[in-house]
Amino acid sequence: MKKILLPLVFPALIGLSACSDGKVTNTSEVENKPAAETVSNFDEAYASITDEKIRAPLKTLSSDEFEGRLPTTAGEKKTTDFLVQEFKAAGYQPGNEGSYLQEVALMEITANPDMQMTIGDNTFNYKDDMVASSRREQSTVNLDDSELVFVGYGVNAPEYNWNDYEGIDVKGKTVVILVNDPGFENPDNGKFQGTTMTYYGRWSYKYEEASRQGAAGALIVHETAPASYPWSVVANSWSGPQYGLVTGDGGASRVAVEGWLTLDAAKKVFADADMNFEEEKAKAAQGPYSQPMNVKASVTVKNNFKKSKSYNVIATLPGAKTPDEHVIYTAHWDHLGKDESLKGDQIYNGAHDNATGTAASIAMAQAFAKLSPRADRSITFLIVTAEEQGLLGSKYYADHPIIPFNKTVANINMDAMNVLGKTKDITVVGAGKSQMENYLEKAAKRQERNLTEEEHPEAGYYYRSDHFSFAKKGIPALYTEAGSEPSDDETAKYRKRMNVIVRGCYHQVCDQYRDNWDLSGITQDAQLLFDVGVNVANADSWPQWNSTSEFQRQN
Repeated sequence: MKKILLPLVFPALIGLSACSDGKVTNTSEVENKPAAETVSNFDEAYASITDEKIRAPLKTLSSDEFEGRLPTTAGEKKTTDFLVQEFKAAGYQPGNEGSYLQEVALMEITANPDMQMTIGDNTFNYKDDMVASSRREQSTVNLDDSELVFVGYGVNAPEYNWNDYEGIDVKGKTVVILVNDPGFENPDNGKFQGTTMTYYGRWSYKYEEASRQGAAGALIVHETAPASYPWSVVANSWSGPQYGLVTGDGGASRVAVEGWLTLDAAKKVFADADMNFEEEKAKAAQGPYSQPMNVKASVTVKNNFKKSKSYNVIATLPGAKTPDEHVIYTAHWDHLGKDESLKGDQIYNGAHDNATGTAASIAMAQAFAKLSPRADRSITFLIVTAEEQGLLGSKYYADHPIIPFNKTVANINMDAMNVLGKTKDITVVGAGKSQMENYLEKAAKRQERNLTEEEHPEAGYYYRSDHFSFAKKGIPALYTEAGSEPSDDETAKYRKRMNVIVRGCYHQVCDQYRDNWDLSGITQDAQLLFDVGVNVANADSWPQWNSTSEFQRQN
């Protein structure tokens, strides 16, 4: 059962907030007048977000004509053309110097699966015992007798006074890292956030930090409970084509080899190093920890490359008073395309994931255009590419922002929205991170709904959608998921029946638009996030991260 969150009253609400230039200033109040009191036709605009306004673009985007919306295909062109048409019709201006598009250079890298890894006296097989890949633009990448160093959780977190790399030089060596963060195994240590995963627990962070430390390779030890998924997910996700962004240095700043070891393989490696895995893991949970392993690893990764171009869509409705300041809504337009090797249906239509969020964006954009007067700050919709390949569209935008971050007030993200009917609650993903949740609470009260905590905070879902690219750059980012308490008995029956289909069709060809979908839940949540955006756009001050968050605004 999800936990109901108490009213979100954070000390950070009184004291520090950001002014128009993005700097922190003193203010006594963040809670501003409700949108209904500052915009004469707020209720009309709010009510204009309807099931019908969402259903039409949802049905179009997830139709077979759009071929599963895979980046760089004909399906992409149809999708981006449709989105540009819709935003232009709603009165939105091109968001990128006269264009509604932002080019995103993609790199597809496929490692030859015919590889083995040797560590000490052990030989490990690809997908059975380990996976390895390289993001470097080299046809062959070698680890040749690379010294192994166990670096605990591989965390360097000054705010928690925790640095697993302190006092040890890993340059040119291969680090072995535990999955998740120290709070998972030791929730009572007073550091990190207990069993709720922080960014330091994500595999992406661990490779990034190992790269910053100058390591040649990084191997994460897989365990199902702290990872929140079985080895099969790793083996399937890390084999075949891997997508990334084209970089100026050809990936030279990253570790040469990124990989995973099964738990059984890791135990053999530790035993070969005269170390006990469970004992070393226990030490790593108690405090910053590293230890040379006195064994060496070798592997050869052979890569094939393919470069291509895709596009983010960006459209702006200028603000009435401070148009240079923006509230940015995000959703991803892409899905998985089609698989011609399948018999029968070959198209991954991606209706739920994420034609729902994209369609809701269109309806919300139209509602913002109806406001009189317009919101004080600009409203920008950024509909990104290649989320399914690792948040690549939003990552590219974060590295090449069109709107400067010192003019970006907040981000609100929409991904795989609620097709299960209205609910009495709304789920906050990553609860407690920022003051954006106070605006959410206010909007939820209008709908007589509660805020609830996600069911599995240890899985780190806050770090798995496009808002995360903004959070890493210091922009307070809000992400919600569907509530779990149906609004009435009839909805409960529908929800029980339809939820089986929705869950079973995740990333399958059966994720298709259905005429019998109850879209009132999407409408309810889209109105909610519209309300949040209006209030943030009209607020006297900028929302901030809470002091307990691992993110803070970057001055």
